[in-house]
Amino acid sequence: MLKISENLKEYRIMKNLIQEDVAEYLGITAQSVAKWERGGSHS
Repeated sequence: MLKISENLKEYRIMKNLIQEDVAEYLGITAQSVAKWERGGSHS
C-alpha cells in the first residue's frame, strides 16, 4: 500500500508537473510539497 507521500510524487510526475506547480495550485509553498513527498509533514 502506497503512502500519501508516494502517491503525491507519483501522480505529480505522471502529470509532468513540478513541485512549484502543485504548490501554486494548492496555495502553499514548494517547500511544503517537498516535505509532503518526503513524508516529513502531515499538515
